[in-house]
Amino acid sequence: MRRIYESEALRRDDEDSFSPGEQRDRSHEPLAVKMVPSTWLSRVFVPHWLRYRSIKIDVTSPRNEYPVEADVPFLVRMRNVMPFPVTVPVRSPVLWTWDVDGVTEASHVDLKNPPDEERGFVFERGEEKVFRKRWTGTFRVSESEWEPAGPGKYVIGAGLNVEDAEGKGLYSRTTVRLVPE
Repeated sequence: MRRIYESEALRRDDEDSFSPGEQRDRSHEPLAVKMVPSTWLSRVFVPHWLRYRSIKIDVTSPRNEYPVEADVPFLVRMRNVMPFPVTVPVRSPVLWTWDVDGVTEASHVDLKNPPDEERGFVFERGEEKVFRKRWTGTFRVSESEWEPAGPGKYVIGAGLNVEDAEGKGLYSRTTVRLVPE
């Protein structure tokens, strides 16, 4: 770099804005771009009904049928379809849940007891959040006991932790069938 400066190959002019200057006054230029928090903007300017309609949830499984003893993998996709960030208020630090036939996380035992503190689930513009989960084909009936699910149809669902998630369009489900081997 020193050779370039010493060779006079670089023209310097304080009057020309397209060439580097020796003594440019930068006091009027910002040093950094100021950021406005998207969570605050969403809470102030985006009504709740629009926030709820902005998020699309889809639950899928690679196959429709699985052997009774096999694990059932499923994918939960949550996507903000709006061109602006959205923050959805949720009831607790647990932002979303999944269930099998209405049994949360396939457990009849209360797994967590999160505090009832409202939080915000932030989705940037066009952001898609993907969660991979696996149901073992069993239901938890006590702290240390699991009961296998028999052959039949089971509905796996997932949704945001909001009041009436299904009514607000923040819940989705898929049906899988367990068949004997």
